[in-house]
Amino acid sequence: MAVLIAAMSCTTSAQTSFRTAYMDITINNKGRITSIKNITSQPFREFSPADKPSSLLCLFDSRRDTLWEPQSAAYNASKSALTLSYANNSVAEVRIEGRKKYLKFTLLSLSNREDIEGIQWGAIHTNITNLFGEIIGVARDTSETVNYAIGMLALDDNTLGGTSKTIGDAAPFQYIIHTPDTVRYPLPDSLREGQVFTLGGNGISDVAFYAHKEPYYRIMYGNTAMVDSKGRISVSYHSRDRAREREIYFSLIPNMAANTPNHLEVQPIPGVDYIGSSVALWGSPDSTALMDVVQNIVLSEGLPYPTIDGKWVKDPAAYVPDAITRGQLYDSIISYTHRLGFKAISLYDQGFIRPDRGNAGYIDGKEFDKKPLHFSSGNKSHKEFSGMAERYGITIGRTPITTSLAPGTRDASPVPSDSLCYQQKRLLMNNISPTDTILIIDDPKYMDEIGSWEGHAENLNMIKIGKELIHYLGVSEQEPYRLLNVKRGYWGTRPSAHFSMDTVYKLQVTINYGYDGLIPNMELQDEIAKYYADVCHINGIGYYDFDGLEFLFNNGHGYYSVKRFFRKMFERAAYHKIPPIRFTGATLSEGSWHYQSIWNVGGGKNLYDVETREWGSATSQGKDLRDVTYANYFPATMGSNFPITATSTAAQYEHIQAISVGIGATYSLYLSQEDVESCPQKEAIFKVIRTWEDASAANAFPRWIKKLLAKPEKNWTLKEGSDQDTWVLHEWRNGQRISSYELHGSSRSPR
Repeated sequence: MAVLIAAMSCTTSAQTSFRTAYMDITINNKGRITSIKNITSQPFREFSPADKPSSLLCLFDSRRDTLWEPQSAAYNASKSALTLSYANNSVAEVRIEGRKKYLKFTLLSLSNREDIEGIQWGAIHTNITNLFGEIIGVARDTSETVNYAIGMLALDDNTLGGTSKTIGDAAPFQYIIHTPDTVRYPLPDSLREGQVFTLGGNGISDVAFYAHKEPYYRIMYGNTAMVDSKGRISVSYHSRDRAREREIYFSLIPNMAANTPNHLEVQPIPGVDYIGSSVALWGSPDSTALMDVVQNIVLSEGLPYPTIDGKWVKDPAAYVPDAITRGQLYDSIISYTHRLGFKAISLYDQGFIRPDRGNAGYIDGKEFDKKPLHFSSGNKSHKEFSGMAERYGITIGRTPITTSLAPGTRDASPVPSDSLCYQQKRLLMNNISPTDTILIIDDPKYMDEIGSWEGHAENLNMIKIGKELIHYLGVSEQEPYRLLNVKRGYWGTRPSAHFSMDTVYKLQVTINYGYDGLIPNMELQDEIAKYYADVCHINGIGYYDFDGLEFLFNNGHGYYSVKRFFRKMFERAAYHKIPPIRFTGATLSEGSWHYQSIWNVGGGKNLYDVETREWGSATSQGKDLRDVTYANYFPATMGSNFPITATSTAAQYEHIQAISVGIGATYSLYLSQEDVESCPQKEAIFKVIRTWEDASAANAFPRWIKKLLAKPEKNWTLKEGSDQDTWVLHEWRNGQRISSYELHGSSRSPR
């Protein structure tokens, strides 16, 4: 239990202190955190900046675009509650519960809340300037001399990473300037800490986004942690009253011409409120924070805890590469995967699965009569193939387009659902026949905006009236306000008569390039989440590569939408009594962090170039994603990569595996049966990968060894030792062995 050190009184110097096993914090009588100390070693190091106290809880007044900070605070020890008063006459009551390794804060009540759309925990300011985890909210000093981290974690789905002013509850995707080490990576005179830059490329090619190899260009996948002009790291969480009607002007990449924001009427969700919002505040040695503290919070508070082989997916001993198929021949794919020690096969060469509730999850037909997986002895259904793989403890996977409702699927066309997400709602002002193309609406405002916010695909710019989809481009500037370039009966829907005062819905959509689809509203999104679990249960699938994962942001509820989607999917999986679904996806966010196992996105020379030994030789994607994941206690990725071909060598995979273990990275290994069988060193490569994977599963690599393995310039070989659960690691230079280390495993989980 945390210990209360001193209760508040009426004096101006009154303060309250709390202590966990690793941290001591002080809150003054204005509701500000004025001290955060590391109490694991003497002298106690102070991490709260003297010039920047942290408001524990702020109130967001959206009408005034104002964040109210507390003006006074009083602690009631008998109730374990802190009462905070604000200049707008609101009064908040916060329960403070002590835990051994963290403090739990919960908002119990708030008075005078009419103009308060949301609440914000923090920002909690620190003087740490090393690594910042912008997804889960952590400030990390990874140096040997300091070795300390301070972070927060949301304890409910409606408490999200970031600030209350985050538009659409999903932070902009952009670069921020921050050097993790001013000595090794000094900023040039032209740059300053906290400076923001847009991404690279044309805004459409996601590879071109990654445009800066310099170590002080830090790509941002959230804003739960941010840096100030001195490089100091702050952490924030927030919660919102989602029952309110509101309109946002949102783009995930707002600074790019190809992705300018759209106006979106956000669907109100009754009963989802900020009262009850709860966070855990923690501080601990950084080297043990993930497994000692974060895992403790997750288990103690009942947060999502998916496992693989009995290990938490965030446990580095659970990090394991996957197989990804090429060539559409599957005779030996299961055998290859088993011999490598991998646990999943992504059937990437089968293309996309589209969410189509019309098939009720039977992607190969109710009788499994479709046989899309090619074998020399006769083709197999997913269910047949998954049964073959299951005998070796291997799961199979597919790539869905998340929530993109494609033309021809049940909820899109030819009879569109009434549960679609829309950007704007207008009224039809004239009666129209099935062939009329003159459509008059009551208000032209924002109706000239093209499609989504992503790519603004003109072919997806459409409205829905009744059960008809209608394509249009533009709206007249003068009354009567007429939709222009109208095409009736779009996507094969039936042209129908409509009447004055019928509702016109301008639909929220995805992008083109094969992702074409409509976005569901929240209730339909819930059903699609369940659908994906049904697909797993029916067909034996246990792995997804969610392409278009950012589509979960398109309804305006951001990370809440993501949390809700995956909670529904995992709850449905539990109902079916199937294991937690392992998944990767197009993005990583505070909404998916707990559920998501890996982030094997991209590939080739964009991620890790084994020839140049570089994190992204073609673009900076490898460097950027490595920095994001590592800072957020998440497995890094080397992408879909490293195909075994006729020219592949065992030495290449010794290096790949060393970097994978050293950084804590997974990857998807491309396997084409034709290519693998053409490789003279096939057997040696299989042996190399399996040896490293067995040692990793056995926790055989101590932290100091991993630091050596992460250095790309070094060369290694790993051999099995003479005793069980032992290995010998050799370092080589210019063909000569220069050092050897005997490694011993623990809690082995053989692969």
